[in-house]
Amino acid sequence: MNALLRRCVARAGTPCIWRGKSFSSGNEPAESNRVTPMLRHLMYKIKSTGPITVAEYMKEVLTNPAKGYYVHHDMLGEKGDFITSPEISQIFGELLGVWFVSEWIASGKSTAFQLVELGPGRGTLTADILRVFNQLGSVLKTCDISIHLVEVSQKLSEIQALTLTEEKVPLERDAESLVYMKGVTKSGIPISWYRDLKDVPKGYSFYLAHEFFDVLPVHKFQKTPHGWREVFVDVDPQTSDKLRFVLAPCATPAEAFIQRDERREHVEVCPDAGVIIQELSQRIASTGGAALIADYGHDGTKTDTFRGFCGHQLHDVLVAPGTADLTADVDFSYLRRMAQGKVASLGPVEQRTFLKNMGVDVRLKVLLDKAREPSMKQQLLQGYDMLMNPQKMGERFNFFALLPHQRLHGGGQERNACQSEPPTSSVAGFDELVWQ
Repeated sequence: MNALLRRCVARAGTPCIWRGKSFSSGNEPAESNRVTPMLRHLMYKIKSTGPITVAEYMKEVLTNPAKGYYVHHDMLGEKGDFITSPEISQIFGELLGVWFVSEWIASGKSTAFQLVELGPGRGTLTADILRVFNQLGSVLKTCDISIHLVEVSQKLSEIQALTLTEEKVPLERDAESLVYMKGVTKSGIPISWYRDLKDVPKGYSFYLAHEFFDVLPVHKFQKTPHGWREVFVDVDPQTSDKLRFVLAPCATPAEAFIQRDERREHVEVCPDAGVIIQELSQRIASTGGAALIADYGHDGTKTDTFRGFCGHQLHDVLVAPGTADLTADVDFSYLRRMAQGKVASLGPVEQRTFLKNMGVDVRLKVLLDKAREPSMKQQLLQGYDMLMNPQKMGERFNFFALLPHQRLHGGGQERNACQSEPPTSSVAGFDELVWQ
């Protein structure tokens, strides 16, 4: 048993069982509750050291080097466990490409910029953005652009390389290097792969995180008569080869991330997200650029959002670990606090509002006019509906941005982390796109 829980148990006895039905559906078919290699690994780990936090559970299930879901699965697309916006419609990525060009122009047309994507999936989104860069070549002709992808999955990085790079130019690989792979895109732009954002060279950069923050490990807390208690994952003593949720019997270190005036009964906090936001904020404040974040999320209002997806269906998070994606909604109010006033933040705004402001309707009409096959028109319309329909992705996804203060207000001073001063200049997506 780990030292923290050993001290707690000595004072308070065995951790009590978490009984909230919202954490586990309890209605999984018997055959789905199979003993996976990851389950065996977790059972051994818990029996050896004691219950683990939900954050540690997520980290093991998703990124364990030997058995992790992301390390060995191509989980995207129709044959995977979920489909992302770039896989649904090319319009999504094209409009994000326009956003970056718009920001580059509004910020003074620097002579060079890095496009850095965190968790690039299959590379589809970057490919759509690069197509826009190519189409706007006359605007960007004086700018040196380079692509930097942060990806922990070897399998996905190989798929990204197939999507993005020129086959005639062989990739350079060095597993021991911070830049573990590099090459040239189909349009001749240098491209490099890293395992960590901190390894990406510092400089004027545009950062993109689409459905990245929602898979970072979260700590879950429940308010009790004795104060906040963290939710842990334990072995179920009543059923062999089954996991359960329990409550820690005393305070745990991650409780420090909960706001003192928190009014919700249940909260999820993500320290890893805070570290990344601080890194992005420091970089943008120092060298310029912007970060655009798009994800499932809320502005500090939701409670229990931890869930699993397998084969496009909701999946019990504790059943057959390693076979399903695990995710939790992003708390944008937490991201805003973690920026600590070093940069300005915009949003969150709903995806349908952001894309509408970026001209999604105009782009759809252009593509429909060009489409000759009825099947292509139907595909475009279905993709548009999935992206914009409030009942689908239109309201469930949100956009959030980090920009230098001088981009919005002029001047370069830092501001209070909670300060929300209205911008004096507009930003595309959060306002209607206007070419300058």
